[in-house]
Amino acid sequence: MLTRKNNRRLLLYIGTIILGLLFALPFLYTIYTSVIPMRHVNTLTSPANWTFENFKIFFTNDAYNVPRWFLNTVIMTGAVVIGNLIINPMAGFALAKLNFKGKGLIYWIVVATMMVPYHMILIPVYVNVAQLGWLNTFWGLTVPFLYQGLYIFMLRQFFISVPNEFLEAARMDGLTKMGAFWRIVYPLARSSLITMSILAFAGTWNSYLVPSTLANTPEMYVLVVGLNSVKDMFFENTPMIMAGVVLSTLPIILFFFLFQRQYIEGISNAGVKG
Repeated sequence: MLTRKNNRRLLLYIGTIILGLLFALPFLYTIYTSVIPMRHVNTLTSPANWTFENFKIFFTNDAYNVPRWFLNTVIMTGAVVIGNLIINPMAGFALAKLNFKGKGLIYWIVVATMMVPYHMILIPVYVNVAQLGWLNTFWGLTVPFLYQGLYIFMLRQFFISVPNEFLEAARMDGLTKMGAFWRIVYPLARSSLITMSILAFAGTWNSYLVPSTLANTPEMYVLVVGLNSVKDMFFENTPMIMAGVVLSTLPIILFFFLFQRQYIEGISNAGVKG
């Protein structure tokens, strides 16, 4: 019986590894193609022929400003992730643990926003950003996205599971509600917060539609928009195209691998409670 169980586990591991390799193969091909000369495309070549010249061209060509686009993306993504780490937990905690008039209505409004595709509200967002004079600024690229209904809902579900006794003990120790939130409840949500950060990071870093709508000058392009604006220049140069794909994708993969354990824990903790 033990041998049969071990055999099943071995087959499961082998199947998982094979499936993982199948999913990883396209990205491995992308990385490989990005470091080879054009003449070696679709062929296997030795590492002696590998080169980072494609990436060097992207960062040194005067026709476009990839370093600035990369910096813009880092600033936009960092601001959005930090904003979501502050605003969403506060909103989720209020909806989970505080009692105030209209709480139920606000909760259902938050849930309803999750059902509306962002494309439907992009025009009103553009009009509001334009009226505030925030077009082609970091304000316009970040402020409208400092909170997300999905993350508020996810964190509310976690905060509901936090025992009220923690809050009562905090009040007996002289902490205010905000003090209890930041010093006790917020640290307990570490896994959920990391999960939210990964999702917000990936969604913001790879965002194209919103940045291309709210910022239309090359100086304010983010990486995805900027690389798309020059793709026609390298349409027939497959290694250059793949180098651009790696530049826009690799940071997300690295961010995920750094926090994958907490991400899985956060997904598990974000069940539908209450």
